[in-house]
Amino acid sequence: MSDTLTLAAETRDQVGKGASRSLRREGRVPAVIYGRNQAAASIHLEEKALVKALMTGHFFTSVIMVDGQRTLAKDVAFHPVSDRPLHVDFLRIGEHETVTVAVPVVFTDEEESRGIKQGGVLNITRHEIEIVVDAADIPAEIAISLKGLEVGDAIHISDVKLPKGATPAIDDRDFAIATIVPPTVPTAADEAADAEAQAEGSEEA
Repeated sequence: MSDTLTLAAETRDQVGKGASRSLRREGRVPAVIYGRNQAAASIHLEEKALVKALMTGHFFTSVIMVDGQRTLAKDVAFHPVSDRPLHVDFLRIGEHETVTVAVPVVFTDEEESRGIKQGGVLNITRHEIEIVVDAADIPAEIAISLKGLEVGDAIHISDVKLPKGATPAIDDRDFAIATIVPPTVPTAADEAADAEAQAEGSEEA
């Protein structure tokens, strides 16, 4: 289960682009807490503390206590150039509320997959699985073993052992998460292109 994070916050007295810019110049990040049929609360956070929380790697799968309220982070807007966080949306939740979260997938036991040993490549189609789970039991990650898998084998959601009480958010099909595909074999065209590139490099030298 992911750890609970805590972020100190202060109420925003003013909203709007001008007020938000002023906060960012002071090292603060505007945010809003909404949900549970309550009025949205405009707040601001310390940028350094927020960045530290973001760098944990499980910001979006952790219960986050913000201004004394239990929340989940639903969205973070980043500056397109500097990547600094510009705004955060938090959703209020109950202690044992059923929530939908996207949990990262990690693959284990590669050394026990004959397909990979034979040169096969793990082709991941979903790096996260969206699950429905009790807010108190959100996993930090979902581990999937590659043990015994051959080239051509596929891993579907029905093959994955989810945490107790969790179910896939997509329940109308047995979707694939990854496949082990054959190694890429260079074609004659690829080899000709490589030879041409090498020849051009030699001429330039």
